[in-house]
Amino acid sequence: MRPLYFDYNATTPVHPEVMEAMLLYFNEHFGNPGCAHSYGLKARQAMQKARQHVADLIGASFEEIIFTSGATESNNMVLQGLLKPGDELIISAIEHPAIMEPASKLSQKGIRTKIIPVDENGIVRLDILQNSCTDKTKLISIMLANNEVGTIQPLKQIASIARSKNILVHTDAAQAVGKIPVNVKELGVDFLTIAGHKFYAPKGVGALFIRKGINLEPILYGGGQENGIRPGTENIPYLVALGQACALAQKDLEHEIKRQKELGEIFINGLTTLNVDFILHGQNAPRLPNTMSIGFKNLRAGDIISGFIAYEVAVSAGAACHSSGKGGLSYVLKAMNVNENYGQGTIRFSWGRMTSKEDIFELLSRLKIVLKSLTKI
Repeated sequence: MRPLYFDYNATTPVHPEVMEAMLLYFNEHFGNPGCAHSYGLKARQAMQKARQHVADLIGASFEEIIFTSGATESNNMVLQGLLKPGDELIISAIEHPAIMEPASKLSQKGIRTKIIPVDENGIVRLDILQNSCTDKTKLISIMLANNEVGTIQPLKQIASIARSKNILVHTDAAQAVGKIPVNVKELGVDFLTIAGHKFYAPKGVGALFIRKGINLEPILYGGGQENGIRPGTENIPYLVALGQACALAQKDLEHEIKRQKELGEIFINGLTTLNVDFILHGQNAPRLPNTMSIGFKNLRAGDIISGFIAYEVAVSAGAACHSSGKGGLSYVLKAMNVNENYGQGTIRFSWGRMTSKEDIFELLSRLKIVLKSLTKI
């Protein structure tokens, strides 16, 4: 039985083109980009080429891209480097822990966080957001696409509200970049977070877009790399990998969006033939083309995942009961006011470049067996 991987939102495999590009920089071109000799120059040229690839993918300027270790660091750089005691921060109720946790820590330093609710489709309540802004609000941080249910937020409208009140906007776009078109000028954001391992680069590399003219205090101090904002010797092989992943996405993004949407249509149509009661979370909102969060009525996610493991299918639970099948709903599903009968049996299916139609059909075949065994029980 061949394994099936349907957890691309957790992480993606490194694409062969990305792997090929980065390998040379582990041995042949191993120099430190801060050095003036030929080894350093070769490394620096590769780093700057990668920076341009990242900038091109999101419609930014070369000098607006700072390399980081990933989304968590990028998010912390913005929140901790910008906000001061007395400032207010606005976030949504479904942000990733990489926003939720630093926001919580900042509250201990006198920074107030306002959490904006979402509707039943996982979309931020713009009316409440607008009314929550005050003259103390320094930053609005709203994710572009949710990691759990795939809903896409109206960032243009959020940024428009913020601009009218002289408030800066950050978006954690870890789940969006490389999957849907993302342009910082069109969105109107001031900061944007990128995570390489969400679109075929290795884990441990990412980037942060900082709009030109905005000052951000570093949270680390050292040698002055990355304009002094993110010191430390640059990880050249991984930066090359991130740049190649961005170039790959830019080359065929529209084709992949169409193809992955079609895979989703095959999947959801197949689900309707399995004679099981389910709902698609966020079905009436814009969603990522590769993500479906499905709630199976009166089942438990842990039981479904256990059944899948026996049939070599990798998925994630949308509820907090990742392994035992016990416990409440995830905070995302709670924020969306999902019925617990469906929420407890929520599974996130996410696919990507390496997923074929045959994989979808095989997934449905194995899912049918797993659900049949659970409904019998």
